Amino acid sequence: MNIFALFETRVREALESLTRSGRLPKGLDLSRVVVEPPRDASHGDLATNAALVLAKEAKQNPKALGEALAEELRTDPRIVEASVAGPGFINLRLAPEVFQDVIRAALSEGENFGRGQMPGGPVNIEYVSANPTGPMHVGHGRGAVFGDALANLLAAAGRPVTREYYINDAGAQVDVLARSAYLRYREALGETITIPEGLYPGDYLKPVGMRLAETHGRALLDQPEHEWLPQVRRFAIDAMMAMIREDLAAIGIRHDVFFSEATLQGENGGKVAELLDALRQKGLVYEGRLPPPKGQLPDDWEDREQTLFRSSQFGDDVDRALLKSDGSFTYFASDIAYHRDKWLRGANELIDVLGADHGGYVKRMQAAVKAVSDGQARLDVKLCQLVRLLRAGEPVKMSKRAGEFVTLRDVIEEVGRDAIRFMMLYRKNDATLDFDLAKVVEQSKDNPVFYVQYGHARRFSVLRQAREALPGEDFSPAALLADADLSVLTDPGEIEMMRLIAQYPRVLESAAAAHEPHRIAFYLYETASSLHSFWNKGKDLPQLRIVNPTDRNSTRARLALVEALGGVLASGLAVLGVSAPNEMR
Repeated sequence: MNIFALFETRVREALESLTRSGRLPKGLDLSRVVVEPPRDASHGDLATNAALVLAKEAKQNPKALGEALAEELRTDPRIVEASVAGPGFINLRLAPEVFQDVIRAALSEGENFGRGQMPGGPVNIEYVSANPTGPMHVGHGRGAVFGDALANLLAAAGRPVTREYYINDAGAQVDVLARSAYLRYREALGETITIPEGLYPGDYLKPVGMRLAETHGRALLDQPEHEWLPQVRRFAIDAMMAMIREDLAAIGIRHDVFFSEATLQGENGGKVAELLDALRQKGLVYEGRLPPPKGQLPDDWEDREQTLFRSSQFGDDVDRALLKSDGSFTYFASDIAYHRDKWLRGANELIDVLGADHGGYVKRMQAAVKAVSDGQARLDVKLCQLVRLLRAGEPVKMSKRAGEFVTLRDVIEEVGRDAIRFMMLYRKNDATLDFDLAKVVEQSKDNPVFYVQYGHARRFSVLRQAREALPGEDFSPAALLADADLSVLTDPGEIEMMRLIAQYPRVLESAAAAHEPHRIAFYLYETASSLHSFWNKGKDLPQLRIVNPTDRNSTRARLALVEALGGVLASGLAVLGVSAPNEMR
């Protein structure tokens, strides 16, 4: 039950009534009309901008239009007050029965409460896609958690979602990996090695070298590099991907598709060559020269005639090269072919979750997706800013190249999966995140993940108290739904909890539409806080205690409220991929 959608429909019906009576012209554009929470809760339960956004088109004074619309809305028995504020906003105060119906809906729908049928076709979300050159570090973890939570969020909103990992297994970095693993292979055979500059020095490659030695014995030593390199490369990539999959599983991340970059460039150029043919058929490829980039010229920039894609025709700043001077495909060409493949597999919305250093990638790829799909697909690139890893306020140094970085697995083992996931989502993805290993395990209000999980656990501790105080009573959701008298819930703290529960479907929907899972984390903290506050009031005011053995009526009503609120906490935590414990230890 989404009261915002429900009363948006009611506002539109009221506008139609005004149109039929001649007080509004026909054909008004209602697409910008919304119903949302008022900025100040003291103003009411809902607010609508209808009069404000329609006044100009209707050629009416917004306040006068607001009064006419408010008058129409007052005829609805579910609306006890409709008042016009400021330049034409209409604040609505709802009858208590509306919120009582919300609680009943939350009890009857259980985990499905708030989940919707968001319009739109299949979504492909690509996230993590860390180079398979070593274990994942905490920076990778932020994009992994964000992408996974966004996939959960869109699925909860009703969109079909494919979760995808792009394996970068065709570039120069995997040859560096292979040569690094080969050195560890020689080391495993008893040689003393020195790792030269440019290769990966991390100890994580020692087990790979040992397994190579177990598999091949000394046979690779007798082969020239062009023979052993492809064998070691495939072996090392498989070993690194197995390690990465284990890291992802440890933090609750899953993917439906692992897509190999190497498969794009098959026989006769494979899918990249197919892409170039498709672009040529559309007249989007030409031979020309690019202007020099602004600032200091890159070492690999050449002033020459090139095969170019007309990306500026689709919103990019400049056209882009598709072929290198040696005739091989550019990385950009491969990226376009990959995104075209996603679209051909059926996704009309593509989401890439990338590191903050990929900002220059956004416009060109959005232009490419628009071009290859004839505007039928759109690409949203979500950039995840850096994570500053701290311990009690002191920086923890990371250096992948030096082999001294802190792995994601190290952090999982120290603070646990739930703390990582919640805190990675408790800040917007495009803001730098300070992740303090000491603070995220504190059991206090200042630690959001503890506070929210404690709110969910309180749901069950209250239930245990009720069973001890009133033995033999049935406190199941179905029983509470059948006979709890919700009209006794009149305290401001109870009303606040009911309002927050009523907001959950809208929060879920708006967070999914904006691709912003952090909104769920913020909402959960506010909702858990409302329960904790009410509980604390009951310590000082016995009449507000949730479990009151002398007042069965209020006990059952408050248990119904707590059960509904706890169900919302559980649902939101599931979207974030965080557990909802029944008790805290």
